Amino acid sequence: MHHPGPPRFTTVGEPVELAPRDPDPETHYRWTLASAPEASTVELGDGPVVHLDPDVSGTYVAELDAPDGTHRQTVRVFPATRKPAQLSVAADEVDGDLDGVESASVIGPFNDFTMGSHRVTREGDEWTLDVELPPGDHDAIFAFEDGFEPYARTEVTVDGAGRPRIRLDGCREAEEVVVTATAQPAPDGGGPDVEFHLDDRDALGESDVVVDGDELRVAVEDLPVLSRVHAVAVAERPSIADTLTIEVAADGSVGFDHPADAPEWVRDATVYQIFVREFAGETVDTTFEEIERRVPYLESLGVDTLWLTPVCGSPTRHGYHITDLFDTADDLGTQEEFESLVDRLHEAGIRVLFDLVVNHTSRDHPAFQLHRAGVPEYADYYERIPREQDTTGVDWAGEDSPGHYFNWASIPNVNYDSLAVRQWMLDVVDHWAPLVDGFRCDVAWGVPHGFWKEVRERVKADDPEFLLLDETVPRRVGFRENEFDLHYDTDLYFALRDIGTGDAPATAIFDALRASEAMGFPDEAVHMRYVENHDEDRYATECNDGTLRPAAAATFTLPGTPLVYYGQERGVPEQRGPMRWHDGDAALTAFHKRLVALRDEVPALRAREVDRVGCDVVGGDSEAVVAYERTDGEDDTVVVVVLNFADESATVALNRAVDTVDLFSGSDVNSDKGVRVDDVAVLRVD
Repeated sequence: MHHPGPPRFTTVGEPVELAPRDPDPETHYRWTLASAPEASTVELGDGPVVHLDPDVSGTYVAELDAPDGTHRQTVRVFPATRKPAQLSVAADEVDGDLDGVESASVIGPFNDFTMGSHRVTREGDEWTLDVELPPGDHDAIFAFEDGFEPYARTEVTVDGAGRPRIRLDGCREAEEVVVTATAQPAPDGGGPDVEFHLDDRDALGESDVVVDGDELRVAVEDLPVLSRVHAVAVAERPSIADTLTIEVAADGSVGFDHPADAPEWVRDATVYQIFVREFAGETVDTTFEEIERRVPYLESLGVDTLWLTPVCGSPTRHGYHITDLFDTADDLGTQEEFESLVDRLHEAGIRVLFDLVVNHTSRDHPAFQLHRAGVPEYADYYERIPREQDTTGVDWAGEDSPGHYFNWASIPNVNYDSLAVRQWMLDVVDHWAPLVDGFRCDVAWGVPHGFWKEVRERVKADDPEFLLLDETVPRRVGFRENEFDLHYDTDLYFALRDIGTGDAPATAIFDALRASEAMGFPDEAVHMRYVENHDEDRYATECNDGTLRPAAAATFTLPGTPLVYYGQERGVPEQRGPMRWHDGDAALTAFHKRLVALRDEVPALRAREVDRVGCDVVGGDSEAVVAYERTDGEDDTVVVVVLNFADESATVALNRAVDTVDLFSGSDVNSDKGVRVDDVAVLRVD
């Protein structure tokens, strides 16, 4: 079916890409705008993939003529939320020589880190860019003379409320189905209204339902086999949509499901990431067979999910510059040997995450070579930008340049306006999904939302337990809307770095947790908590002595899914250095093993709830100590977690009555004036 999918939600000035699903590149598709707000002058392009750039708020209906019929796509547009803002950097804020430097490229999430799209020139000793941004905190990078030697970071805060949140639930009352929306205001936001939207793919129509405020009712006899109900909370800004599916079984029973929610196992998982080509150590070349021989180590750690950096053909050690999306790299082994590794991991009770790279390819990929060589069939396979926007210094063939992010000249972006590319990448998904248990999606923020919505429905139809993890840095709530199960928690990552370097108190953890709410992530969203990965410097290398252990403990004792990056537990100092087997830090490894085991033993550590606990530090550094409470609603277990980021022990007086036997160490940590905490203590509340 080529129907483009669920209704889409956006704001004025934020374009939405519309595309047929499961496209046939050899078939004709045509979009028309069936209806739009009266004041709108928007037109749709004539290609098979179009971008609706709304100019006024209201409801737009686009129609897609496809081989299997005409399909409607509703787009609900809310008022603009962006406000004028200014990004600026002064010369004295830059660590580097700026003599003779006149211009800079400004990049950030606001332009998807696209070099050359926003250039500014020097005015006195300052570079300034006027932009429009939504409420919240925003970072940007000034790359001087289109390069990163030197560069400067800046940030700006745009005042305004965050995004509200919404949750749908359903039940049957006699011969009616009732869908109830629970809308929560954003921090500092007003009380939201609720809008219900039906799905254009379903037979359920507006005349079949009755909406009264936060409640939608429909007679059971009017329900088709499958119905999808969407809702948005609307205040100063709209929420992301929540979705509830309603299925009527052959016996007349009615079932409900939340298709945007992560599989249950994800919240309990512990992820271990391997930088593949360094895992076998200093002298042995890593292959699938060598990794398989080391599975007992993973078993001993207690981890249950393994993320492998890319294993496809690539000229690079990191593997993200891919030249063959359908086969494994020769140096790692055959696909059969990869499948053998997956089978061995499954025997050990370990799920496997495949690093899916579909935003770009290597410029050595045959498709890109043919594209730049002027082969007509490949003309639209990659993004094209005007030559004057290019910052690479490469003398590209042709009159334009390939699109890319940052200064990644070696990995051009593929063009999702091409049906051939969309089908190509769906084929990649179909090739690898049956072999593994989930995808970690590289540069997820660079790929259109509509494509990820299609991927989600595609893989979940075959395996509802399949995991989708997004790389969105910084994280963006839109990727939660029927797209991804697990999200990088960049806010906690940066907070733990600042705590580790002494630039923030330990209580900055709570600011990071509150950021999820302000962004509009629902309580049901699952975030991946981490202190390092293959793109970041090692925590212990960059931060103060004694801070890695409490930082790692935070990722295991806060809500979410913890990640351990290979070597984090062995004391590997390099970002992508060889695994330390014979000379690793045994005590640090034991510490991480205990974190994994304790999280498995104490359900409260895997629950959603976390509350700050007041405490007095009567001995030690008060800025380095934080305490919080974790509660498991099912068995009423309550524990208090105390973290100490200082290099010396702290004595902490808690405002909770606790059993002073530390569940982490097994020792009694009682002292005359409180409890004694070295790195972490987990204490049961009396």
